[in-house]
Amino acid sequence: MAKGPDAFRTISEAADALNAPQHVLRFWETRFSFIRPMKRAGGRRFYRPHDVDVLRAVKTLLHENDYSIKGVQKLHKELGVRGLLDAASSDEKLTLRAFSGAIATAATPTGDITRLRAMLAELEAVKQRLDALLAG
Repeated sequence: MAKGPDAFRTISEAADALNAPQHVLRFWETRFSFIRPMKRAGGRRFYRPHDVDVLRAVKTLLHENDYSIKGVQKLHKELGVRGLLDAASSDEKLTLRAFSGAIATAATPTGDITRLRAMLAELEAVKQRLDALLAG
């Protein structure tokens, strides 16, 4: 009998769903604090459907969007799990412009937003210079 969509998954079932080895999922747990499957007595892991979605997002960011482990950690620190899921579901890597949109919607005082936008403008100028150097 097949499990329902809301059923918990063992590590082997989660690994099969992601087409990834089990040891990779265990490794990601050591690198990403936001990956926390339930553990029963004896240390057996059970992944909720949301956990599998987060794992899928991490795999996409690392293997398809060319993020580093530190890059995914930073993205999580800046935007949270929802930001990871959104970044993984978009067609391209999260850009500075998308990041500035997240900053603008955050509840920060107006002075902080102005400072952050100025910093973003500086970063975009540096990126343009780097792109020109790499293209030339």
